Amino acid sequence: MDQLSFYSAEARLPAVADLAGMLCGPGQAVGFGRGTAARLSVVVDAEWRARCLAAACAERGVQAELARSDEGRPLVRTAFRADLTGLSAHWLRGAVKSVPAGFTPDGWALRIWALTSGTGEQNGYLLGLDPHAPDTHEPLAESLSRCGIPVKRVGVRAGGPALKITGRRRLARLAELVGPLPDGAIEGMIPQVS
Repeated sequence: MDQLSFYSAEARLPAVADLAGMLCGPGQAVGFGRGTAARLSVVVDAEWRARCLAAACAERGVQAELARSDEGRPLVRTAFRADLTGLSAHWLRGAVKSVPAGFTPDGWALRIWALTSGTGEQNGYLLGLDPHAPDTHEPLAESLSRCGIPVKRVGVRAGGPALKITGRRRLARLAELVGPLPDGAIEGMIPQVS
């Protein structure tokens, strides 16, 4: 029997901090009331992603509503909540999204990132980045290297902005950390060990 990684999604109970995975991708955090409350929101490309993210929020005691963006795309949005202020404070420098110093995603954050903007390809896996926060791209690449998954940055022409994971061992490491396919996820959109 394989040993469970200390950092895998199945190694600990879900926590609000796991929602950082939404912010690794195109998610946004907004503070309110001089830091007394914060809201998370993310526009995704498919209904199944929105449902899975709302379920991930609920698993952490955070209710999220499903709506539509101005462009008609699925939107997941929490209410302004006091328990999201710590996460928001770590990820914002003023109103600008910024990766916290030393951030290393664990399995839960990686799973939520994959649910937010992950895509399997024939020769690898892409974790989508926020096109409106280019200063987060390099720190997120470094954060994945710290958890044993070296990546290559991919531009818009190649399906990005995203971080691309290639190689059987790296993909196996990602799949180990992310854990099993959650209910409602589409096959191939979450990394799986083959």
